[in-house]
Amino acid sequence: QVQLVESGGGSVQSGGSLRLSCTASGYAYSRNCMGWFRQAPGKEREGVAAFDIDESTNYADSVKGRFTISQDDAKRTLYLQMNSLKPEDTAMYYCAAVCLSGASWSTERKWMHWGQGTQVSVSS
Repeated sequence: QVQLVESGGGSVQSGGSLRLSCTASGYAYSRNCMGWFRQAPGKEREGVAAFDIDESTNYADSVKGRFTISQDDAKRTLYLQMNSLKPEDTAMYYCAAVCLSGASWSTERKWMHWGQGTQVSVSS
């Protein structure tokens, strides 16, 4: 059974930093096809950053230069370092794993497994 467990969320002031972690278990971990999404209240889930099936690293325009995705294969863990946080970054952040080819990294239907989410709140 695939499990993705996120941690590291919290409340910070604008300009602050957080590092999210996602530990994967229950399947043959691959460093490709791991990503982060987020969903703010009243909005659709959107892609934040991801390692795609073609080994590319992708970021949403809104987080480029502020967020960094990385992973530790030995620990089966995906990270998202978030710096210079803004109130508009407030959302539930989800880890996604095992992706399908033929769709953009930022579309939900590309991803087969999801974590439960970790809340990030940024105050002004």
